[in-house]
Amino acid sequence: MPRQVGYIQLEVWHDAKWNPIVRYDGSHGFPHKDVFLRNGESRKVPLRMSFKWALVFADQDIEGRWEMYLQRFLRGDWP
Repeated sequence: MPRQVGYIQLEVWHDAKWNPIVRYDGSHGFPHKDVFLRNGESRKVPLRMSFKWALVFADQDIEGRWEMYLQRFLRGDWP
């Protein structure tokens, strides 16, 4: 049975489109966090934890830090 891959993402409507700011997923076979600049450039940060804990961590991180991530993104900084 193929493993289902999902993600948790923070995005913002900016410049007439939805833009990802932070995304947690496991689409490359390992849990990681993708962070994005306004120009679409991204960085991948590996998470050294299980997929299960990465999901819990992602939910808590975005819930607690979304405002900081948004402010940095809008300034053009890395979230």
